[in-house]
Amino acid sequence: MQYDVEVGGRIRRVALVRSGVGFAITVDDRPYHVDAARTGTHALSLLVDTGVAGDPQSFEVALADDGRGGAFATVNGIPIPVAVNRRRGGGGSGGAAPEGPRSVTAPMPGRVVRVLVSAGDRVAARQPVVVVEAMKMENELRAAGEGTVAEVRAREGESVEAGALLVVIEP
Repeated sequence: MQYDVEVGGRIRRVALVRSGVGFAITVDDRPYHVDAARTGTHALSLLVDTGVAGDPQSFEVALADDGRGGAFATVNGIPIPVAVNRRRGGGGSGGAAPEGPRSVTAPMPGRVVRVLVSAGDRVAARQPVVVVEAMKMENELRAAGEGTVAEVRAREGESVEAGALLVVIEP
């Protein structure tokens, strides 16, 4: 899976693939091997190996709603604002925006909490369009680029499956 993750105001490109008992993760073209263990409903203990000599680093990570429609991660006790958008396709590192309609899809099964746009609305890149609750966390899904909302399939209160089409945005 590939994601655009905004961490503390900076967007990172993240690719995630299950690898044996852990995950092979690439952050902005830098590879890591991560072993993860759930320590709570929204908490993980991560052991991160960069492949460089030395011991892997350990991180305690928890996710939480910020109370204003966003989210933050607490990493070893330090809160950091985050926003995650799933990307489709190969996701090369080129800066060009995809051509044609862009879909906003549910990253995991959940319930639509809020629909923030209507058909015909103009949206800016990274503008929130739908809020989906999954695993007791509200996830603000954002437009990948600017455009006009062509279709809204999301309905407040409805359950959605992972990959469900929620909004279509035309450039």
